Amino acid sequence: MANNPYATFEASIEKTNLILQEIEQAYGWPKQRRNQSYAALRTVLQLLRDRLPVQESVQFAAQLPMLVRGVYFEGWEPSDVPIKLNRDDFLYEVGQGFPYEVEGGPEGVVQTVLDALRRHISQGEWDDVRSTMPKDLQRIIP
Repeated sequence: MANNPYATFEASIEKTNLILQEIEQAYGWPKQRRNQSYAALRTVLQLLRDRLPVQESVQFAAQLPMLVRGVYFEGWEPSDVPIKLNRDDFLYEVGQGFPYEVEGGPEGVVQTVLDALRRHISQGEWDDVRSTMPKDLQRIIP
């Protein structure tokens, strides 16, 4: 694959679509609602990123598909993180970034997105991410 950059992009698009499809399947959304699955992924990813210490954020991002990594780092200001958000603040921000009504509300969105991402991240890295979160946020991270 290293000799074929196009294949690298194709693989990233495929993996990104798989994550979006997993979110859509959890809600029973048709592919035509891709804008909602993307909004859910983007909102949760960027809030998670801003809650993590810089080093942990970079280690987590290294395991994401290249396209998702771009969404993750979009607008990132490393000098401003980690932002201290408790569970209620985090869920409030999810509700602000994801303006659609869904079953389970913002907490359901977080769990659905993180469930989809969890399948693509190593157990060790996932444990590291969870351990950096305050106890009240750890409860909503699968």
